[in-house]
Amino acid sequence: MLGIILFLPTIIVVLPKSNQEEITNAVEVTSEVEKDDAIDMTDVTIAVQRTNTGEIERVPLEKYIVSVVASEMPVDFEIEALKAQAIAARTYVVNHLLRHESDEEFVITDSTDHQVYKNEDELKVQWGNDYQWKMEKIQKAVKETQNEIITYDSEPITPTFFSMSNGYTEAAENYWGTALPYLKSVESKWEVNHPKFTEQYIFTIDEISEKLNIPLSSNQTVPIQIKRTESNRVDEISFAGHSFSGRDVREKLQLRSNDFNIQQKNNHLIFTTKGYGHGVGMSQYGANGMAQEGKNYREILTHYYQGIEISTINDAAPALVAKNEK
Repeated sequence: MLGIILFLPTIIVVLPKSNQEEITNAVEVTSEVEKDDAIDMTDVTIAVQRTNTGEIERVPLEKYIVSVVASEMPVDFEIEALKAQAIAARTYVVNHLLRHESDEEFVITDSTDHQVYKNEDELKVQWGNDYQWKMEKIQKAVKETQNEIITYDSEPITPTFFSMSNGYTEAAENYWGTALPYLKSVESKWEVNHPKFTEQYIFTIDEISEKLNIPLSSNQTVPIQIKRTESNRVDEISFAGHSFSGRDVREKLQLRSNDFNIQQKNNHLIFTTKGYGHGVGMSQYGANGMAQEGKNYREILTHYYQGIEISTINDAAPALVAKNEK
């Protein structure tokens, strides 16, 4: 979520750290994943570099997935949303392992550069007395999806995800400049009534001038022109003739989303954002909303990732399986 695609950030928002016609691509899903025939992948270990210490922590694959889900998605979400997150997390790391051809050990970070990871000790501190039930719930979600990954044309995808949409997801090419057939804009209506759906940021004109590194005059009306994508996010924006992408402005001003409106009041610009995150791929709050309506994890994944299949690691990644058997 494929060479050049591996360098795309995933994020989340977590994350770690989104109106257009609904996409109607045909989705083909395997009716039943044969877990009984799946090759044991429990010996596969993931080398995680800890940001704070620089040390490498080696973790069994499924244990790593448990920690990523615990770190990336609220545990009080519905179990089917947690399952969808587990499969996305597993797909992401399997995709990277498959494309690491060096003899050196592949190392993945514990941050949003890859996937957020906290180990059991850190989660015990974070959750306190709630650790047991929270861990059991996530372990259940991971176990019931064990060995499952997302594929497109029989290849593991780059399963980008984010926190909350603006009512639609964003097509990959509009944010990262690279089109992917399974990362298209789709409706995601389940978040619009969330209390954190909108957020306001207030900047002085001098602050905008400094953060964007452009000359703007204080106490004067700033001419602003905005061009939007089909998902209503800012594609291009011009401040007094100085142009930026919506992504650039979001990152430079540290906004929750690149769907924003701007209102000027005297010497201030007020930015109102919708959603949270880059908007590409699966909306986590949208996944939870679908689960609350009774949708299962397959329906969630095939909504947010167009034209995909749910496959097993041993079917879709035989090279990784063969390496594990040695």
